[in-house]
Amino acid sequence: MPAPVPSKADVLRRLARRGPLRARDLDDAGVPRSYLARLVERGELEHAGRGLYRLPDADVTELHSLVEVSLRVPHAIVCLLSALQVHGLTTELPHAVWIMIDTRARAPKIDTPAIEVVRAHGAAREHGVERRRVEGVEVQITSPAKTVADCFRYRRHVGTEVAVAALRDYLTLSRRRDRPAHVTIDALAAAAKADRVSTVLRPYLEALA
Repeated sequence: MPAPVPSKADVLRRLARRGPLRARDLDDAGVPRSYLARLVERGELEHAGRGLYRLPDADVTELHSLVEVSLRVPHAIVCLLSALQVHGLTTELPHAVWIMIDTRARAPKIDTPAIEVVRAHGAAREHGVERRRVEGVEVQITSPAKTVADCFRYRRHVGTEVAVAALRDYLTLSRRRDRPAHVTIDALAAAAKADRVSTVLRPYLEALA
């Protein structure tokens, strides 16, 4: 006998098990949005932010705000202080989610969580972008090397002290035997070239090397 066709509610539950849901995710799956309200009323789903839903027992990490922003601004790239936090290159917790968008893109309209936006295009935006899964959601984020280079490129936003501290932590990590394979001086040089900050970065690199 053929397998039974899953109900709309079953399809919705299956989607929710993968990670936070947006209403438009239901459109792609052919599930009417009215099912969201039904499952919320039953306590099977809960609001996870404006326009987002999740299972009540879903794992929520300290990076959940990155997930919210990535779902609501799919073209955004997590960068600067937020990327430093992900890569373990700072002990500070950012007051907002830092994202990079294209120079010509519209500014995102998000009340919560708070965001800080920088703009770039070409190599400065496309170089060193990694994709990570956080709470089941794919998040675009700058690599460790690109994050450090960005701190120098946007030093007026984050402060030169933050940029130098990030560089120091990156160099320390690059010397460890168990360092990630892509945390190298060559990777940093390539990122600095993409950001056009090689001249700015060089004296700090020579002083800390």
